[in-house]
Amino acid sequence: MATSASSKLSKDVKQRYMELPQGDKVQAMYFWIDGTGEGLRCKTRTLDVEPKSIEDLPEWNFDGSSTYQSEGSNSDMFLIPSAMFRDPFRKDPNKLVLCEVLKYNRKQAETNLRNSCKKIMSMVENQHPWFGMEQEYTILGTDGHPFGWPSNGFPGPQGPYYCGVGADKAYGRDIVEAHYRACLYAGVNICGTNAEVMPAQWEFQVGPCEGIEMGDHLWAARFILHRVCEDFGVVASFDPKPIPGNWNGAGCHTNFSTKEMREDGGLKYIEEAIEKLSKRHQYHIRAYDPKGGLDNARRLTGYHETSNINEFSAGVANRGASIRIPRSVGQDKKGYFEDRRPSANCDPYSVTEALIRTCLLNEEGEEPQDYKN
Repeated sequence: MATSASSKLSKDVKQRYMELPQGDKVQAMYFWIDGTGEGLRCKTRTLDVEPKSIEDLPEWNFDGSSTYQSEGSNSDMFLIPSAMFRDPFRKDPNKLVLCEVLKYNRKQAETNLRNSCKKIMSMVENQHPWFGMEQEYTILGTDGHPFGWPSNGFPGPQGPYYCGVGADKAYGRDIVEAHYRACLYAGVNICGTNAEVMPAQWEFQVGPCEGIEMGDHLWAARFILHRVCEDFGVVASFDPKPIPGNWNGAGCHTNFSTKEMREDGGLKYIEEAIEKLSKRHQYHIRAYDPKGGLDNARRLTGYHETSNINEFSAGVANRGASIRIPRSVGQDKKGYFEDRRPSANCDPYSVTEALIRTCLLNEEGEEPQDYKN
């Protein structure tokens, strides 16, 4: 099992320094999405006082030519603080700061999808859209081999691993528990976790979150997971099909509702939303992974609890459908629905924006509408 060299450094020695008083100063770790639309970057600055809100945090900058976001001849990019969390690694009063990225001309970077999402969410505030996203991931060694798998073979076939208990069924629970507690400390709205169908594959759920907070909290949870895995010397992969063959892929099932859907008789509005989604399938497939559907094509095959990428389907309690209506929702005639198409490496800003555009703004066709200010 290949683990990083850094993970073998003495944590006890490090702790001696982490226990030193830091006076009145505060460390703020700014993190942002890089030019791949999937990777995260971070750096830290010292603040003289503890920030109480986003408005207390200064803008910053970085070299975009080293993050796939600009050319070297004009590489300055701006970091715009957008959401703040407690820092579970350095602890209070230190902060984690999620940032939007702007180019040298103050226009949003290509992978800054938060800006557009926030504008769309502001148009439907009165409908109180709630989201919950189920983030699946796979724990890998630094050599890309799944954590706990035999070095020259495969574990036993799928079956005993989902929600499994025991050393021969649950691979890497220490990482999962550390991540869960770190998210709770940070103020991330994490609501659960479980082992998944493939060994070394896990899931955590974030939500319910209203509007733009869904993307903010899922990206923060991902950042914390990467940092936790860094401490353990392993890698968290959001690849939607990390192991080819008869193994489950990894998705990010997205649960969605509005105030009308959650109230008595809400099933009518759920069914209306699904009908709108059925007419815009390819638009959503393009929005649901960072490569416009190419990543998801490896996962959405119609097998391993997925729908076929080329077909739209919906059903009650059907995990092989594009859209699943939970059985309890069918019985209560109100609640939410689950879009099972987003890939594990999706951008939650893109996913939630697409759902709002189709279900609430009644957009049609294969291109998003441009709304002028």
